[in-house]
Amino acid sequence: MTKPKRPPDFEKSLQELETLVERLERGDLPLDEALKAFERGVALTRECQSALAAAQSRVDILLQREGAETLAPFATDADEADETEAED
Repeated sequence: MTKPKRPPDFEKSLQELETLVERLERGDLPLDEALKAFERGVALTRECQSALAAAQSRVDILLQREGAETLAPFATDADEADETEAED
């Protein structure tokens, strides 16, 4: 029996992608290695995009109320600081 394939870990994929980008930016890789690193980078980018899309779908589902979407804007730390200053 084969186990179902687990989705890749987003953070690990992102870290590997960042490492590949750093290696490619140094410019000291032979062409063959650079092409392999680029191919791996493209695959990692797709994995990360897929993981982000899945997370977004989960968030959307959690925010649905009574069958209708009621999406709330994402508040950043800067937004919260602005609100605090306005109250003072």
